[in-house]
Amino acid sequence: MVTTDEQTTATTSLDFDLAAYLKAKKLQVETALDRAVPASREFPKIYEAMRYSLLAGGKRLRPILCLATCEMLGGTADLAIPTACALEMIHTMSLIHDDLPAMDNDDYRRGKLTNHKVYGEDIAILAGDGLLAYAFEYIAAQTAEVSPQRVLQVIAYLAKASGAMGIVGGQVADLESEGKPDISLDRLEFIHVHKTGALLAACVVCGAMLAGATEEDVQKLTQYAQNIGLAFQIIDDILDVTATREELGKTAGKDAAAQKATYPSLLGLEASQQKADRLIAEAIAQLKDYGTKAEPLRALAGFITSRKN
Repeated sequence: MVTTDEQTTATTSLDFDLAAYLKAKKLQVETALDRAVPASREFPKIYEAMRYSLLAGGKRLRPILCLATCEMLGGTADLAIPTACALEMIHTMSLIHDDLPAMDNDDYRRGKLTNHKVYGEDIAILAGDGLLAYAFEYIAAQTAEVSPQRVLQVIAYLAKASGAMGIVGGQVADLESEGKPDISLDRLEFIHVHKTGALLAACVVCGAMLAGATEEDVQKLTQYAQNIGLAFQIIDDILDVTATREELGKTAGKDAAAQKATYPSLLGLEASQQKADRLIAEAIAQLKDYGTKAEPLRALAGFITSRKN
């Protein structure tokens, strides 16, 4: 167990400028995304809908985690950028589908109308499907200077994280748990680990695989990623209670309205924050062998518990 003081020291060593790092990486990712999914004259509406949500902003935390991990292990951003873009495509798909009336039924995402409110439910579903399929095509077609075996490993890992053993399974468990007052903490953790944590873990692990990570590296970074993934969702639960729609960029208070089990509803706000802090401290402990090269991952872990949206 790592103390909060140790976590603070780790995340602030060398005066790492996280704001500047995030700004530079976000620009790199958004430039690459714009090029990756261009407008289409042949199929204008579906590409417009895909681009509407994909280029709607956001923190770009997932692709940045992929880039940071690859660079920490000796790879380059150019080597990882196709996978980073694919991760954001899959994340965007999950948001488009999550906002649908049959799911969480939200009208706003990142401060803008949700995809189905602009293009209709039918096109929104297909826009998500298009992004999901294209993500794997993009990794396979655009990844250079990486062995076919590593590319295949990345595709297989990401496919599992996106399917019934990851995002899809977590979403099903979440839907089945709505309105049930007796959801256990273990069940809630299962939902979060799969619905949110699986893709966050993929961001880190796929970045590591591209750089030629050892099995020991993958084990440490999987633990790091699983911890920050669960902490990320706990903070989401807290913000749903404490933040406004303007701060969140989406409807606030939806969890309580939908009678969803959340960490604050089961543990209270203070204990939920403490759990998130412990998870982040334990995540950072997994990076101790990587020295200063791990500064971005340490800082990104700390950012998860301090964010406001």
